[in-house]
Amino acid sequence: MKKRSRFLQVPIEPFTVDPELKADELLEKMERISFQGRSLGTAHRVWQKMLGDDVTIFMGMAGALSAGGLRMIVAYLIEHRFVDCLVSTGANLYHDLHETRGRHHYLGSAHANDAALAEDRIDRVYDTYASEEEFCDNDVWIGDFVAALDQRPYTSREFLNRLGGHLWNETKQNGILTAAYRAGVPIFCPAIADSSIGMGLSQGRHKRPGSGYIDIIGDIVESANLVIRRPRTASVVLGGGTPKNFINQASVQAEFFSPQVGGHKYALQIVTDVPHFGGASGSTLEEAQSWGKLATDAAQVTVHADATIALPILATALARSSSELVKHRARPAIDPSAREMVIDGKPISRERFEETE
Repeated sequence: MKKRSRFLQVPIEPFTVDPELKADELLEKMERISFQGRSLGTAHRVWQKMLGDDVTIFMGMAGALSAGGLRMIVAYLIEHRFVDCLVSTGANLYHDLHETRGRHHYLGSAHANDAALAEDRIDRVYDTYASEEEFCDNDVWIGDFVAALDQRPYTSREFLNRLGGHLWNETKQNGILTAAYRAGVPIFCPAIADSSIGMGLSQGRHKRPGSGYIDIIGDIVESANLVIRRPRTASVVLGGGTPKNFINQASVQAEFFSPQVGGHKYALQIVTDVPHFGGASGSTLEEAQSWGKLATDAAQVTVHADATIALPILATALARSSSELVKHRARPAIDPSAREMVIDGKPISRERFEETE
């Protein structure tokens, strides 16, 4: 008999139904099946490795995840420090603000009569509805907040920390912005103008000319300095988009001034985009290694799945399997509340990169 190939070592284990199975046990079993099920199981393992190592964990959040019902998962991950820094689209933060202020998104239909919805001033996000009138009220609320701020430039990180604090003081409700404010987790929004938060900023400027200046270049300097200060990093990306590239470029920019950086040590992405059209959202983690965004020996996994399916399972599993890892992890001490962000007791510049030999 021919000797068994070295490729045929670990058999697939058919998944058997167990009504008593917990989420972390489910994902552990899924590591021994195939395709995206195995990838999701591997994602659980990679995130656990991040939590057990001395790394700063960035999370990127794109797509309509807040409108789609995932905002409180992200708030939980922030509050319990499964992540250390959030990079988000403005839309996710806006829809989070909408619900934190006591409004709702509603179950709808992807096959609705959109002309009828427009007549009723109802906005549709695929199969989800929201009130345009309530959105307009949010814009005015943001504009009033912006107009009351000191007239000077703010990084998106400082502005969003202040917005989260204002939201918490007014509502005392949990959400992404308020959880980040209370936990001392910075939020960057590099494309803040491309959102209703940007529209609210513009209304603040209209109300009080000279208001609403967001220093997005300061965001680049701050995020790179965070990596320079703590060069061991990890990346968790939900949905690709601008946040994915912003997290990766922080590592590339940091390495320009600090050769010890060397890319993220761990990376996990949950995406629906594909790589063969050349867009950054669908680009592979292997491609990221060519740019120096990801270390060549990084523990990494891509899950090709809708985050509304994958994240509830993954976060629930982590909450059960990793509480001790989170409790004892060597997380960075960050204070994002001041004009200069403070990392491990020392401020970092928004004007100049920290240079190391």
